[in-house]
Amino acid sequence: MAEVEEQVRHPSEETTDESEEEDSEEEPKLKYERLSNGMTEILQNDAASCMTVHDKFLALGTHFGKVFLLDIQGNITQKFEISSVKINQISLDESGEHVGICSEDGKVQVFGLYTREGFHENFDCPIKVVALHPQFTRSNYKQFVTGGNKLLLYERNWLNRWKTSVLHEGEGTITNIKWRANLIAWANNVGVKIYDISTKQRITNVLRDNVSLRPDMYPCSLCWKDNTTLIVGWGSSIKICVVKERNPTEMRDLPSRYVEIVSAFETEFFICGLAPLADQLVTLFFVKENSDQMDEELCARPRLDIIQPLPESCEEISSDALTVRNFQDNECRDYRLEHSEGESLFYIISPKDIVVAKERDQDDHIDWLVQKKKYEEALMAAEISFKNIKRHDVQKIGMEYINHLVNTRDYDSAARKCQKVLGKNMELWENEVYRFKTIGQLKAISQYLPRGDLRLRPAIYEMILHEFLKTDYEGFATLIREWPGDLYNNMAIVQAVTDHLKRDPTNSTLLTTLAELYTYDQRYDRALEIYLRLRHKDVYQLIHKHNLFSSIEDKIVLLMDFDKEKAVDMLLDNEDKISIDKVVEELADRPELLHVYLHKLFKRDHHKGQKYHERQIGLYAEYDRPNLLPFLRDSTHCPLEKALEICQQRNFVEETVFLLSRMGNCRRALQMIMEELADVDKAIEFAKDQDDAELWDDLISYSIDKPPFITGLLNNIGTHVDPILLIRRIKEGMEIPNLRDSLVKILHDYNLQILLREGCKKILVADSLSLLQKMHRTQMRGVRVDDMAKTFNVVVFHCRHMFHKECLPSSGTIPGLQFCNICSAKRRGPGSGILEMKK
Repeated sequence: MAEVEEQVRHPSEETTDESEEEDSEEEPKLKYERLSNGMTEILQNDAASCMTVHDKFLALGTHFGKVFLLDIQGNITQKFEISSVKINQISLDESGEHVGICSEDGKVQVFGLYTREGFHENFDCPIKVVALHPQFTRSNYKQFVTGGNKLLLYERNWLNRWKTSVLHEGEGTITNIKWRANLIAWANNVGVKIYDISTKQRITNVLRDNVSLRPDMYPCSLCWKDNTTLIVGWGSSIKICVVKERNPTEMRDLPSRYVEIVSAFETEFFICGLAPLADQLVTLFFVKENSDQMDEELCARPRLDIIQPLPESCEEISSDALTVRNFQDNECRDYRLEHSEGESLFYIISPKDIVVAKERDQDDHIDWLVQKKKYEEALMAAEISFKNIKRHDVQKIGMEYINHLVNTRDYDSAARKCQKVLGKNMELWENEVYRFKTIGQLKAISQYLPRGDLRLRPAIYEMILHEFLKTDYEGFATLIREWPGDLYNNMAIVQAVTDHLKRDPTNSTLLTTLAELYTYDQRYDRALEIYLRLRHKDVYQLIHKHNLFSSIEDKIVLLMDFDKEKAVDMLLDNEDKISIDKVVEELADRPELLHVYLHKLFKRDHHKGQKYHERQIGLYAEYDRPNLLPFLRDSTHCPLEKALEICQQRNFVEETVFLLSRMGNCRRALQMIMEELADVDKAIEFAKDQDDAELWDDLISYSIDKPPFITGLLNNIGTHVDPILLIRRIKEGMEIPNLRDSLVKILHDYNLQILLREGCKKILVADSLSLLQKMHRTQMRGVRVDDMAKTFNVVVFHCRHMFHKECLPSSGTIPGLQFCNICSAKRRGPGSGILEMKK
């Protein structure tokens, strides 16, 4: 149970322990404040006896017989001197234009607040309650009821006179009346009854449960939840009654309506008042507590609970103990609970104090979260309802959260929250930066500083950079990379880095950072020098990005030393900016680098560097012999004599053989293969490539006294030269390794050639026969001749040409054989057809 003290405690009262509330994790449902202003002045000299609440104003009755109309802040707007004794009840109609008042001395007054019409009556007994018809302002509903020893209904007739009817009597004093629509509920010593004014029938009697309690000390509480639901609270019992329509078939002599009790349960304390809150109930309880020092019971603070009714029990949603003024002296009958349906306001009335309870809104929810140090939830709630926040500023909550994080030394979280909380408030940002500097935590806030549209003064960023430069070179470098160069005075930071490099000139982190600073300042030459010195991977990106090719003409060697492949690719990709001649000139003293460049140039285009092909021969011979022979084969601009000279000097046999053959000296090339390489397979391959009978003869002559060579020739020569030429020249008695296998291979190759020839012949014959048959079938087909008016003898050839028989010349040299003149002329040439016709 939360103890609600702070807003409703009178300054003179003793402070009670609130630890229970502070430790509670359950958020209260209602908030409280004391009704003050004019109300304070009234209660200092008088005591509240009753109060009625309208959406527009409040009506308060006092023990000294006065009625005050007040606004909702408690300011007095009107005052009525009604009696010299206690006002028992004030009733207002729905419009708030008419008021009914009754007092302990039997006075009853009903009058309009804005008209002079009214009703005044003095009874010979106390009138405890009065109730106006909800629609009293309308002429058809000028009705009200009073309750003393009997329940009286007053109605104005057509003669403008008041007619009185007794609705009920004989069961003691009537202590409470509630009128809703056509239903009047009232309570007396026996129980609660409901009267239907439209049918003039009493429809129920709900008996009082605890008859041991004095009804004047523990009065009945009534309230209508809606037009058909009545809530009854008496003693410690609550019943929820629903008025329902009776089935016409069951009526007989019964009323047309009946009441069903849908929920009935007992509570722990005595009920002083009830009010609906959606499907829940707001209940004001009178509490007694036992004293350890005294035998008598003492009055405790009243409780305002929100409960959820169930059919036979209830569930407590919230419970608040209220410190109202003089609560120790109050009894159950001194408390009342009134409510305003329009704004869910609940008024706790006691003789010397009136407290207003209200549903907590989003602002209150945020307040509670902040109080419980649930700042993250408070921020989220504030952001969600930002447009509707009345008192709360998201920034204010956020600042309190940041302060809490700083106090708990969670500096990183505090700095991270600055982004969300401080937003675009430059002043707050700078204040926070200086606070983090004071506590030595500039590094924590550095990564969260604004660097977009909102920017702080350059001095702020410079201060943080200087702090990192003193203690953390890596962190300094990270900030330089992440922060835009225009956040701070670049020259000032360059000077600071330069000063540090004087003490540590080889520090790669500082050098790299200095290069980046030079880049921001568009001093690319200096940045490039540092990158090359450090062999930094970003050097090529820098060159391309800022088109620094004019700046690297004298740094080509450095670039090549750093990364040959990337450097050469870059140079070749940008020949229009750095010419081939310029690169060759720069690399002249570094032939190994020149070779890499020219080799890639040659691979891209055989003709671009043709004037350097002569130089390339020596470079290939010196640094890349495996690619020399491919270069000699592919180059059409290479001087062969120079190449031959270099290859002979270095005894490059294969390359020399290629050059000799290319220069036409095939016999010398073959001789080198046989003598220098002693490779019969290569010699045979060379002879095959040249396809020269003399070379084959030279090869046989050179190999005839070398058995291993003879074996090689026997195994490979069969398909190019007649093997008999070789076999006949072999001396008798010479031992030839694997001779039998070689001869078998020769025979096998010969048989294979024979088989291939026979197979080809069969295929050729079969194809010829097939084509002949196809031609014969084609020529045997009929030929369509168009109909003609006259009958002529026509000759049709297979070529589809047609002639009159009389027009054809003689058959020629072969009797009975006729040829198409047109096709014959085409084969013989122009004019031959005419000559044939003349014959």
